[in-house]
Amino acid sequence: MYEIGRSKRAEQAFAFDDIAIVPSRRTRGDDEVSLSWRIDAQTFAFPLIAAPMDSVMSPQTAITVGRLGGLGVLNLEGLWTRYAEPQPLLDELAGIEDPLAATRRMQQIYAEPIKPELIRLRMSEIREAGVPAAGSLSPQNTQAYAQAVVDSGVDFFVIRGTTVSAEHVSKEHEPLNLKQFIYDLDVPVIVGGCATHQAALHLMRAGAAGVLVGFGGGAAHTTRSVLGVAVPMASAVSDVAAARRDYLDESGGRYVHVIADGSIGRSGDIAKAIACGADAVMVGSPLARADEAPGRGYHWGAEAWHDSLPRGERVKFNPVGSLEQILLGPSSVPDGTMNLVGALRKAMGTTGYTEVKEFQRVEVVVG
Repeated sequence: MYEIGRSKRAEQAFAFDDIAIVPSRRTRGDDEVSLSWRIDAQTFAFPLIAAPMDSVMSPQTAITVGRLGGLGVLNLEGLWTRYAEPQPLLDELAGIEDPLAATRRMQQIYAEPIKPELIRLRMSEIREAGVPAAGSLSPQNTQAYAQAVVDSGVDFFVIRGTTVSAEHVSKEHEPLNLKQFIYDLDVPVIVGGCATHQAALHLMRAGAAGVLVGFGGGAAHTTRSVLGVAVPMASAVSDVAAARRDYLDESGGRYVHVIADGSIGRSGDIAKAIACGADAVMVGSPLARADEAPGRGYHWGAEAWHDSLPRGERVKFNPVGSLEQILLGPSSVPDGTMNLVGALRKAMGTTGYTEVKEFQRVEVVVG
């Protein structure tokens, strides 16, 4: 604990950049490593989830990620559920270089109401392609559009916000009863973000199949600058992993998946997130570099177009290759922005681990 003046004490927390993975006495060949990840009834070839951000996920890119072996989540409050043909608007945004002009235009574009029929249409597109369908809503819109999501036949329902709690209190509207809501649904729910042991434990007790750790939109959000809210991810993932262990004992064996969501910019961050206890990782900015990314090199999250208090910015990336190359390689750059799956496999083999669950026990050091 650190003393901050005479009236405040604080714990030290660590980001992914503060830690490093330690090799063990054994190494493995890449062909010995399995990255298979199973959540609920679905099994994926690797534990990477594409973040529900308009700059990286369209129905087509979600299908592509699914066919490659991962899970793509579509933002059901984004342009794809507000407009029948959103691509011209995405192209328009890509042509605006001034940050302030871009923010104002996004606020205008995203003022268009969400259309339940488009939610059903987009989810049907993904499902009919033969890959798992997942859609995301913010907590404040979950009750209004949840039925449309369930009717569309999704495999996963993601409730994603800057900070999500199981005990939201509001005088303005009826708060979401998360426990009752999850109980009434027929599909597994992934919910977050959170960053503490107690908050994660509450979400697990509410029935979540997976808990998102972090505040999402790592490269694109400015929540720390605007609200002063932030928790370094290495410590956050470790704390929530401890909550998973405690809940496993408390519930008599119910396992809740921990999914790191934020500050995942390069392949080394993915390995570090799992080393700290994550079961899977949600990625956004690495996929914004894909040739197929709807943002055309620009990357932003839902915080960027808030109508009264934007807490995000557009980030510009140079495309480096296709989605398949970014996820599965081969890589043509040495900076960890391509072949994310191959890099995780190599990290596990280098440290002697063959399963993702085992890799959570790897030794780490503080740099």
